[in-house]
Amino acid sequence: MDRNQIMEKVDHTLLAQTATWEEIERICSQAIKYNTASVCIPPSYVKRAADYLNGKIKMCTVIGFPNGYNTTKVKMAETEDALQNGADEIDMVINLGDVKNGEFHKVKDEIKAMKEICGDHVLKVIIETCLLTQEEKIKMCQVVSESGADFIKTSTGFSTAGATFEDIKLFKENVAPHVKIKAAGGISSFDDAEKFIELGADRLGTSRLVKILEQG
Repeated sequence: MDRNQIMEKVDHTLLAQTATWEEIERICSQAIKYNTASVCIPPSYVKRAADYLNGKIKMCTVIGFPNGYNTTKVKMAETEDALQNGADEIDMVINLGDVKNGEFHKVKDEIKAMKEICGDHVLKVIIETCLLTQEEKIKMCQVVSESGADFIKTSTGFSTAGATFEDIKLFKENVAPHVKIKAAGGISSFDDAEKFIELGADRLGTSRLVKILEQG
């Protein structure tokens, strides 16, 4: 797999709290240049970035980020706002407290509500694998599979660890065939990116691959 094929699976990402418009504009331009799957940016920049991108590349934003413990109504309002402002794809964070409480029905109901708002727009569900047990990860594969969401995603990149090969392998073994997989957090080389794809990842959330290309 060549680098161009890998870049077509990348959500080129900048979610730092201190991100400036100049930085957002730069990653949007880089995403267009390298033909990434999308650019993933904070909700507050979506409207401005939509005007800048002018449909040249898909735009993704995050909801309930990074902790996931906003109420469902708040997440729904965030999602409606993001879509109205021009977002094409939504990456939502689940309520990890509900997972730890064993209230998986609440997690599934929330994802379903979010997908109803998203409609034909892609919905990715971040389960923050580094904070879950093996059993909880497997259960979340089942929940996401039954929820109508399009993707299950490993990580926010804001917690204790990011994507691992083991988690992508686990996802592939436990999600339904219609659910795609996004690996995010800590992907720092094209070798690792290719390995994630070989294991079953359909998308990669990272900014480092573009940095490698820019450095020549």
